[in-house]
Amino acid sequence: MNQLQIIGQQYIAGYRFTGIEGGFGEEKKAMLVKDIAVIHGQALKEVNRRINDNRKRFKDGVDIIDLKVSGFEPLSFTDLGFSRQSVANSNNIYLLSERGYAKLLKILEDDKAWELYDILVDEYFNMRKQQIDTTQLSPELQMFQTLFTTLATQELNQKKLEQKVDNISEIVALNSTDWRKDTTLILNKIARKQGGFEMYRKIRNESYEILEQRASAKLSIRVNNKKKIMALEGVSKSKIDKVSNLDIIGEDKRLLEIYLAIVKEMAIRYQVNINEAI
Repeated sequence: MNQLQIIGQQYIAGYRFTGIEGGFGEEKKAMLVKDIAVIHGQALKEVNRRINDNRKRFKDGVDIIDLKVSGFEPLSFTDLGFSRQSVANSNNIYLLSERGYAKLLKILEDDKAWELYDILVDEYFNMRKQQIDTTQLSPELQMFQTLFTTLATQELNQKKLEQKVDNISEIVALNSTDWRKDTTLILNKIARKQGGFEMYRKIRNESYEILEQRASAKLSIRVNNKKKIMALEGVSKSKIDKVSNLDIIGEDKRLLEIYLAIVKEMAIRYQVNINEAI
């Protein structure tokens, strides 16, 4: 943990947080869960609980570091915005890498997260690198640089092809085990690729419209019927109001199979990488 470095307060998309480098590798950016909770408008205690409930999904030293148990000197926590009392009262003080942050988004299923994700990646996590003006090189070095670029491009194209095949295999393997989170993740990625957060509702509705056409079923009617039955059974209004199209899909094996096939088709059609930053 002696490689951790505080790089000062960052101001991105109207939010202020502590910039940190190291821990996950030289010059690698990281974020405190304390700051992430503020950005998402959620209580730190609740975000920590969600992480602990899914702790096995996070790889130590790759996705996450618990500063409370990693040998980090307690006196340094004041530089991170923690008081001595808050440090003493905290069971965990988590630090996430870019990959760890992406995993947390999947767990939170927070629409706001996808709106901010690209901004944070582009303006914080990704290091901006200086470009070299190759025209200033000698003719010999320019020739070698051109040859290297050609060979590198060929290799990268081959890897992209292999990744595309692997990605399609992952999409086809999508099943009903954790279908809500998986389909939401894919639709979120499609929305971000098509224009960002404002496209989410359009993409989600597209999946429902295709399902209704293919299954000859009206989801809105089924939702209303379910709400009526729940009301007759004395279920609370708050629970009734939460009934959604996904609840209807999950209760009907045929609808679920069709819906999974539709989301797979959309993932391939929109060419999203479902393994990106996971």
